[in-house]
Amino acid sequence: MPDTRLPLIPTLCPLCGQPNHCAMEVEKATGQPQGPCWCTQVDFAQSLLEQIAVEHRGKACVCANCARTTP
Repeated sequence: MPDTRLPLIPTLCPLCGQPNHCAMEVEKATGQPQGPCWCTQVDFAQSLLEQIAVEHRGKACVCANCARTTP
């Protein structure tokens, strides 16, 4: 059976593959200082974080849409 997990790309959500709009990654890419990332204002459900492949945890931000749709 083929592996259907998304490859790790720090600017993309590890769950859905859409842009995660991570301020830290924007700063790395542009060299322009960014304010605090949107994710610092969100409490992520443990059930959401457990959906991320173990090897991708802590390496790419979840997007706001995935964060909102998980109870």
